[in-house]
Amino acid sequence: MRIILLGAPGSGKGTQAENLTRDFGCPQISTGGLLRTAIREKTKTGKKVEKIMARGDLVSDEIVLGLIQQSLEDIDDQKGYLLDGYPRNINQAKSLNSVLKSMNRPLEHTVLIDVDNEILVKRLSGRRTCSMTGKTLNIYFSPKAEIDECLNSGGELIQRDDDNIESISKRIDVYREQTEPMIEFYRVSGLLKVIDGQGSVEDVYQRLVSEIN
Repeated sequence: MRIILLGAPGSGKGTQAENLTRDFGCPQISTGGLLRTAIREKTKTGKKVEKIMARGDLVSDEIVLGLIQQSLEDIDDQKGYLLDGYPRNINQAKSLNSVLKSMNRPLEHTVLIDVDNEILVKRLSGRRTCSMTGKTLNIYFSPKAEIDECLNSGGELIQRDDDNIESISKRIDVYREQTEPMIEFYRVSGLLKVIDGQGSVEDVYQRLVSEIN
């Protein structure tokens, strides 16, 4: 399986990627993880990336693509891959497409997890962490019993700093502006499949598996 999951922040891409990796054994290639590993291992690229990030600049597509290519070369082709966090815009999608074709490992599936804007905002703004158990809850969607369990045990529901409405709206706007154009790119290429991302994690996963099978 060679796959990319698309979707706005809060669509559940991360959770479904974990499920696919668990059940199908396809290695998950996270661009953030590749960059952190390169820095930690102090490779030539890692040293360059560390200086770039220290300046507050963005790491170039060329560097990221080089890391992805190296990672793919280290993976058994029979296992496929699941790309996480890349591409984020149409130019990256086109460059990635060229690299994958040159390696004879083109994409097989690009799946968009489609979720209404109102639900996205509630998923992100309602997200809380129980201070006692560390469990992630949602004030809009978690069963009342789970929330009461945290509060009755003396825990607090803690919200991440970047889960405020202003920050969430900005993240969704950036996605609409930069990432959504990729949807048409993959639709024209014949790779795009769209699934309803609303409902339970299990229901969405069943739709996902049904599409890629």
